[in-house]
Amino acid sequence: MLKFFLFSLFLIPLSFYGYWWLVHFGLFILMFLFYFCFVSSYYFCNLSYFIGCDVISYSLILLSIFICGLMIMASESIYLSKYYSNLFIYFVILLFLFLFLSFSSNSLILFYLFFESSLIPTLFIIFGWGYQPERLQSGMYFLFYTLFSSLPMLISMLYFYNLFGSLTFSLMFSFNCCYFFFYLWMIFSFLVKMPMFFVHVWLPSAHVEAPISGSMILAGVLLKLGGYGLYRVFCLLIVSGLSYNFVLMSISLLGGLIISLMCIRQNDLKSLIAYSSVIHMGLVLGGIMTFSFWGLFGSLVLMIAHGLCSSGLFCLANIVYERLGSRSLLIISGLVNFMPTMSMWWFLLSVYNMASPPSLNLMGEVMLFNSIVSWSSFNTYIFIFMSFFSAAYTLYMYSYGQHGSIYSGSFSFGVGYLREYLLLFLHWFPLNLIIFMSMIMFI
Repeated sequence: MLKFFLFSLFLIPLSFYGYWWLVHFGLFILMFLFYFCFVSSYYFCNLSYFIGCDVISYSLILLSIFICGLMIMASESIYLSKYYSNLFIYFVILLFLFLFLSFSSNSLILFYLFFESSLIPTLFIIFGWGYQPERLQSGMYFLFYTLFSSLPMLISMLYFYNLFGSLTFSLMFSFNCCYFFFYLWMIFSFLVKMPMFFVHVWLPSAHVEAPISGSMILAGVLLKLGGYGLYRVFCLLIVSGLSYNFVLMSISLLGGLIISLMCIRQNDLKSLIAYSSVIHMGLVLGGIMTFSFWGLFGSLVLMIAHGLCSSGLFCLANIVYERLGSRSLLIISGLVNFMPTMSMWWFLLSVYNMASPPSLNLMGEVMLFNSIVSWSSFNTYIFIFMSFFSAAYTLYMYSYGQHGSIYSGSFSFGVGYLREYLLLFLHWFPLNLIIFMSMIMFI
């Protein structure tokens, strides 16, 4: 694992000399090299000093490398306009390094350190390359929501270390007492990061103001840090979880239903996609809270599927924004007349967002349905309504954007660049590829 870390570290000098596409190429080489170190064990393998990986961290590191490579491809406008492009690519690599170390750390205190460190480059990307002046406010939302929730986690970690003398994942064992505050403080930071309903306010504002690269990494990987943290921490909190999980599970599922209704009345394209992320992560949270194999594995599958699908939808929203200068569904209607070649990609990613076959999203949602309904049969009704409204707001987004009378200010059709088609293909293709390999994944 240390060799991959050093490979990434040596990409930093290249960023300062303006080798934009060489860094991009380097990340894809790293992805292929890492892909062939396949890990299918639930125990830490490939140990190097303080880092290693199991099947969960392997999947999420691979997703991080892939999304960071696509971020650079999507942000070509920064490179062409020479808008501090060297500094931008430096922050992308720095963010990737922190994500890599977060997912591969084999100690809870190191995971906490890198988990919080990933906040800094993300904040600089939003502040430096965001769109409207409101990005300062949304960046502050993002910063203080995360920092407010992380201090209780640090205190509870130190308390745990004082009791048991170790914070290494492989040496930790279940905390058999049932303390509500210890349970809540330990997981609250991850609930904010996912984000759970009630603490989700920072996410739509951060997405709307962030540049395309910021939206991609937020939707693709940073929300998954919360889910990964819950995987690691719940091995300590089994007794508390069995007592209190029903509260958080109810909030996340009912919150998903409420936000589905909010999505149907959104005008801003990025805001709609951001709110749909909250719904998907609510399902992921519900799956993890069941403590069943179906739930835990289904959550991992849906996290990977959502990372690719949501990131692709943000790319499409950015392509429209670069042409028309607006993300309002009232202004960008009739896109099928304006950019007919992009309409197919809108359709493909929209139907995958509503979990239609043969997408990886469907596989994740079927597994989560199995686990959540077996936990409580009443959840069947909530799940049915969530699936229905998920299809409703996705169709609303697609039909309002693609059909209808075209805005008179946009009077000519435009073709996309080859780079944009490749970018969208690279988001869409793995969603099909992994589902054909699902049998291997189950084994």
